[in-house]
Amino acid sequence: MAKFIVKGGKPLKGTVKVSGSKNAALPILCASLLSKTPVTLTNVPDITDIHGMLKIFESLGASTSFNKGTVQIDASKLKKKQIPDALTCKMRASILVFGSLLPRLGEVKMAFPGGCVLGKRSVHTHTFALKELGCKVLDETRGLHIKVQKLKGKKIILPELSVTGTENAIMAATLAAGTTEIHLAAAEPHVQDLCNFLNKMGAKINGIGTNTLKIKGVKALKGTKYSITGDYLEAGTFAAAAVATKGEITIEGIETDHLDSFWQKLTEIGASYTLGKGQVTIHPSKSLNATRLQTAVFPGFATDLQAPFTVLLTQAKGVSKVFETLFEGRLSYLFELEKMGAKTELLNPHQALIIGPRKLKAVPIASCDIRAGAAMVIAALIASGETEISNINYIDRGYENLEKKLRSLGADIQRV
Repeated sequence: MAKFIVKGGKPLKGTVKVSGSKNAALPILCASLLSKTPVTLTNVPDITDIHGMLKIFESLGASTSFNKGTVQIDASKLKKKQIPDALTCKMRASILVFGSLLPRLGEVKMAFPGGCVLGKRSVHTHTFALKELGCKVLDETRGLHIKVQKLKGKKIILPELSVTGTENAIMAATLAAGTTEIHLAAAEPHVQDLCNFLNKMGAKINGIGTNTLKIKGVKALKGTKYSITGDYLEAGTFAAAAVATKGEITIEGIETDHLDSFWQKLTEIGASYTLGKGQVTIHPSKSLNATRLQTAVFPGFATDLQAPFTVLLTQAKGVSKVFETLFEGRLSYLFELEKMGAKTELLNPHQALIIGPRKLKAVPIASCDIRAGAAMVIAALIASGETEISNINYIDRGYENLEKKLRSLGADIQRV
């Protein structure tokens, strides 16, 4: 298994451009299957989850290619067959094929999706929404087996503001007969990007960016060319790394409004930054102050930026409280931070105290999930000595060329 070797203590300096959003690219890839004519996507991140999704498509008879950020998909010859377990068990996003394959094939059968270990992640919102649209769930105990004869639009009130649950409902509704209203829909930037892509294919979706979507079903969607939005989560990760190392960097390729709650927290702890059009510049901060960090659905503070931000809080003066509201397994990385000298107190699976500031030292640590892995890299960048980070396969699932981008900013990080 590959590892990162990081020599800490160097402030980041320079300019970096973020890749396309992983969380937008994956559902948009799946939505491409709704068209019987070719789709071309640009600004697609070159990460393992993207390649894994394309393998799923190819197993179903679609033709795909990926070259320098451009993906081409021809789903004109899709075949109804069970998706290989080895492909679905590696990532949670594999569940997104239901919203696009059911309108095309009428039946989908696959094992439960895998991915990061973030605690129990129910598929109830997905099956609930699809049943509301006329689907029959034949199995949701040993795996997922869903069939439909005709998708029919209706008013759906989702059980929770689930991002992927909302995305599956949106995709299925675009080709359903009649009009669908989705209430309590997730409104994250990647959900908005999916809706914008579908509209460019000929869908009729209104209410984009709100928690109520109105979708008028159409008979067919046409292939198109579309550029994936910049990854605001990657931008937040680089911003946290810059603040942590007392560096000065400019991050390009983002919609800064997507990170309003993140910028507010940076202001609260005393970090210095300047927002521009499509970019942000992080300035060196003299000192950081403790705060209360609580994750929430968009536009609240993103759960995917909780771990990188918590590393910042180990350097803040005072006692910070972290409240992870979405996933019960998301604070497990704190044990890795404690090995490095951080002072933390886990109150329960969702809440922890971070007491700072603490100097971090280099010790062997592991990545627990995609975002915790990025947080471990940030911790290593500010630790004294040489840190070895294992399980970086998680990081590769969500960040394109992370070590290369960090080296361009002056970091001493190597893959071995």
